[in-house]
Amino acid sequence: MDTQQFAGGNERFVRRYEYDDSWVIAADTGLPEEDLNVDIVGTTAIVVAESGDRVTETELELPGEDASVEMNNGVLTITVQK
Repeated sequence: MDTQQFAGGNERFVRRYEYDDSWVIAADTGLPEEDLNVDIVGTTAIVVAESGDRVTETELELPGEDASVEMNNGVLTITVQK
C-alpha cells in the first residue's frame, strides 16, 4: 500500500491510498452528509460543500474513471477501481 497525504489551507486532510486493485481518496470534511454534494465527471470529482451561507467548490483529479463515493461521519471516501 502506498499513501500520500495533503493538507489544505483550512488544515483539512486529504489522503490517497493505493492498493493492488484500487485507489482510495479520503477527505475529512467535518460536514454532515446533507451539506456535501459530489459529482464525478470523467476523472474529476467536483465537491460542493455548503456551510451556513458559505458555499465552497473543490475539484479533485482522480487516477481513473470507475469511481464510487461514500460519506461517513464527515469523511468523504472516493474509491477508484484500477
